[in-house]
Amino acid sequence: MSPPFSLSLDLRSYGPDSTTDSHRFAQIVLPLEGGLTMEIGARGGRIGRGELAFVETDMRHDQISALANRSFILDLDPDALAPDLREELGRRSYCALSPAANKLVDFMALMATQQNASSETTQAMVDRWAPLLFETLAGGIPKARLRLAALLDRLEAEPGQDWTAAAMARHAGIGVSRLHELFRLELDSTPRAWLSELRLKRVREALVSGHLSIAELAYRFGYSDQSALTRAMRKATGLPPAAYRRQMQETRGAEPEPASKPV
Repeated sequence: MSPPFSLSLDLRSYGPDSTTDSHRFAQIVLPLEGGLTMEIGARGGRIGRGELAFVETDMRHDQISALANRSFILDLDPDALAPDLREELGRRSYCALSPAANKLVDFMALMATQQNASSETTQAMVDRWAPLLFETLAGGIPKARLRLAALLDRLEAEPGQDWTAAAMARHAGIGVSRLHELFRLELDSTPRAWLSELRLKRVREALVSGHLSIAELAYRFGYSDQSALTRAMRKATGLPPAAYRRQMQETRGAEPEPASKPV
């Protein structure tokens, strides 16, 4: 099936300076060399070769890198994606490519090195290649199935609770070993790793949008203390929480507020 509008594929590199943007089309970022640190909405992440980032229409996003890098940037009408794929990519923002999708990216990277190709020929290749990529992505991204749906909804609603693997298994009505098996098969993760990622995501969102103290954020999102949250943030982003907040709010031109307020 042909895409509903002419797709655009560019090869770009990014530096250490912020390039915050939003636009009326969706975007898929596919690193070829090096890596990018990105912020999509309030979701921070780092992607490299074999991974992608998805930016929904009108979503504010930024990408920086202190190292040499090259990435494919695919601009597209999001309606070119199957509804389930669009929903899954929007929910995750960042994900790994399947081996088949990696081969398609490798092929297009090879084609991009052919300097003698005309713009019309290149565009025709993109129009044929992109639907294949979308179909491969749709078949390669694991989705949360019904057996874990209720548990994931509960974790999303109350990430700061004392969630042990045993507590998660009880809520899902299964054994602990079965819980680990389903997380591995359906989410390519473990219960602990998935919860840790969720908690850090919520902390980053709160750091960008609010002014709660670091100690309060640690308490709200299930960390034993402020030091534990600081260690987790340094490992995930390279910055402690306060520095991350300053950097992201400066990027967005946020005005400082004098006092913290409950939310």
